[in-house]
Amino acid sequence: MNNNLGLSYNARKALSVHVGEAAGQEIANLIQRMAAQIEELKRSKVNVTPVVPGARVDTDKHLSATLDSETF
Repeated sequence: MNNNLGLSYNARKALSVHVGEAAGQEIANLIQRMAAQIEELKRSKVNVTPVVPGARVDTDKHLSATLDSETF
């Protein structure tokens, strides 16, 4: 992707050739909207600090125990 969050002409052309003009345009627009949303999230990102000391450790232990009990 280039600096304006859009796809290059070559990328759009490849999409059009391989999936068709309408679908290629739809995919390119989706990628452009997703890139814009990601950039907005990066700009508005807020770091979360646990209010209660040690709360994160308890959460991590709970998550670890939950993952250990899962079967895939």
